[in-house]
Amino acid sequence: MVRLKSRYLLCEVCVSDQKNLLLLDDRSIYNAAKAAVSRVHGDYGFALTSIGFSVKYLNAHTGIVFLRCRKSHYRLIWSALPFITSLENRGQRVPCFLNCLHVGGTIRTCQNFLVRYNTQQLHRMLLLCQSEEERSEIRKAVLSCTLMKDTNVDYEESEEED
Repeated sequence: MVRLKSRYLLCEVCVSDQKNLLLLDDRSIYNAAKAAVSRVHGDYGFALTSIGFSVKYLNAHTGIVFLRCRKSHYRLIWSALPFITSLENRGQRVPCFLNCLHVGGTIRTCQNFLVRYNTQQLHRMLLLCQSEEERSEIRKAVLSCTLMKDTNVDYEESEEED
């Protein structure tokens, strides 16, 4: 049996208004990517990428998308991403573009890259803060989103007691 290798493209959907991100779903990104490949590479590129191409993850709040495709044809999709200028969903057209941040062999490598990328973005945000109050608010928001190790240990201990 032959193992089919995949590539995962970690992309960021960039829009002018963040409220428009909530209108997106994985089907609209899938259709826009397929249409872009068809426009750029023709029927041959469309046929090659239609096998094994899927949207594995979409976070509508942050605009992060994981695209999965076959290893042998990922460059066709990667080269067509800049030609996506808008996404259509429920009759509404959202002007945007897809910024490819990372190409990885597994979802785990893409997740690790995303953690490092978000950390870098946080440090950039902290440099742009005007006052110490803004910095402390951003730090509090980040700390409130992370899981504490102590709560995880308490949860494991309560499971063992049952």
